[in-house]
Amino acid sequence: MGFNDRGNSSRGRDSGRGSRDSNRGGFRGGNSGPREMHKVTCSDCGCETEVPFKPTEGRPVYCRDCLPNHRRF
Repeated sequence: MGFNDRGNSSRGRDSGRGSRDSNRGGFRGGNSGPREMHKVTCSDCGCETEVPFKPTEGRPVYCRDCLPNHRRF
């Protein structure tokens, strides 16, 4: 009996856990068509831009150019 032959040959590698393809989950799965865009004003530079989410009142929203200056990594 080899290291990988532990008596579970009838079960696949992902048995019981679901596969990545069938269990995508999250907001990125599938193609639901075009996203609804919302016009906002950038909190940094003041230019008008569009974002793919509804902004929350009281939270800053940044344009594509200013966003990298505010990411924390």
